[in-house]
Amino acid sequence: MSTQPQFVASSIEDLVASLARAGRVAGRVLARLTPPEKERALKLAAAALRRASATVLAANARDVAAAEANGLTSAMIDRLRLDEKRLEGIAAAIDDVAVLADPVGAVIDEQARPNGMVLQRVRIPIGLIGIIYESRPNVTADAAALCVRSGNAVLLRGGSEAVHSNRAIHAALVEGLVEGGVPAEAVQLMPTQDRAAVGAMLTAAGLIDMIVPRGGKSLVARVQAEARVPVLAHLDGINHTYVHHDAEPAMASAIVRNAKLRRTGICGAMETLLIDATYPDPHGLVEPLLAEGCVLRGDARAQAIDPRIAPASNEDWDTEYLDAILSVAVVDGLDDALAHIARHSSAHTDAIVAADQAVADRFLTEVDSAIVMHNASSQFADGGEFGLGAEIGIATGRLHARGPVALEGLTTYKWLVRGSGQIRP
Repeated sequence: MSTQPQFVASSIEDLVASLARAGRVAGRVLARLTPPEKERALKLAAAALRRASATVLAANARDVAAAEANGLTSAMIDRLRLDEKRLEGIAAAIDDVAVLADPVGAVIDEQARPNGMVLQRVRIPIGLIGIIYESRPNVTADAAALCVRSGNAVLLRGGSEAVHSNRAIHAALVEGLVEGGVPAEAVQLMPTQDRAAVGAMLTAAGLIDMIVPRGGKSLVARVQAEARVPVLAHLDGINHTYVHHDAEPAMASAIVRNAKLRRTGICGAMETLLIDATYPDPHGLVEPLLAEGCVLRGDARAQAIDPRIAPASNEDWDTEYLDAILSVAVVDGLDDALAHIARHSSAHTDAIVAADQAVADRFLTEVDSAIVMHNASSQFADGGEFGLGAEIGIATGRLHARGPVALEGLTTYKWLVRGSGQIRP
């Protein structure tokens, strides 16, 4: 039985409003901190997380045990599980964010008008950001670090699967941040797992400035349907890798294996493999996957490559498996590959393996996804790998930010106008 306090709907709404107001006040304090002060606070937060390693891992063990008892998939448990190496990676990501260039106050552009006024567009924090996420406890730390560095207060609402991990990580981070002069209310974790809290966050217009959902289709669909607050959507990763007929076989095989099997439960994992009909060694692409236990589902021509490939249904081409399952299709050249991707991609990450630079350039130009790759594994679709320190998520929409959303994506801008007595005639 849950030990979390229970609230009626009105109490949940009051709770969210109270947390949001406190966050907005803390955000004003955060906005006054200098870049060196924010850097120091984040490094202290990373140090506090390392000191709390035993506590965090014990809390995570409770979450993993519950997940196993509840029958979560192996991929979901992998996303949830922490060990010393992963926890150090989380702390290191905070350190990385701490030393990134502070976007706040950066001048985007400047112009002098004929009347002598000088106009600037300057980056500023968005304000109070609400982040609703599932399963992955690293999001607690990544989101906190990115929001603090970009001058935003944040209200976190993690999934029930990681509740103990999230609370332990949050407590450690706040200890370090407070030591560094950041108000505790600048990084708040929702104290209840009641699903009504999500609805209250989504309708807190005027208190929460932006919502970022990180999770499966059902979560994102609910957020988009109910939100009265602007949403920066992180959608599913139905990611493709197209192997062109002139791809170097050893490179293609290595990229395909890594893109699918390095970690199957992350949003950058390949979910569909497209093989050119004239590629000389299709068996060399599928055999390593089958040998490692990956389930392959393909069209008729893909099935002809290896009898172990099961028939694919229409739904398979539009499924984010997040598991050791892969859809495989044989396509008639670049145009056919582009058409398949246009029909089925979620606009997250799509890749081509090809030696012909002209073919690769056309793929990079015509595929309309947030991330498009040439001769690289889609598993690199990650803010840390992009040199951003960490990420809030990978945005697949067309407004404000696309791809890994980090510091710059968590800012907006305002106009500064400097005059010398000008009046408009």
